[in-house]
Amino acid sequence: MLMTKERRAPIRTLRGWAISVLQEAGAIRECEEHGWMKDRADPHARQRALDVARDDPPIGLPPEQAVLEICDVLATIGDTCPECPER
Repeated sequence: MLMTKERRAPIRTLRGWAISVLQEAGAIRECEEHGWMKDRADPHARQRALDVARDDPPIGLPPEQAVLEICDVLATIGDTCPECPER
């Protein structure tokens, strides 16, 4: 049986690409109620995202810059949703 790899949807911004890669790797997730991105603090998922950035950067972008964008996005995402009540 012929298997095809699902292609990613086109992303309009570099930040959007980085968020997409981080979500696919499981490094971040979306708050179910409010939609804010939340860091899962999973070092293995972060490493998978960095590997994707290094091995498959967006067309025309050097791998080093793709890795930097992943790191920049991770630096802006917290581990809690700002709208969820504190527990």
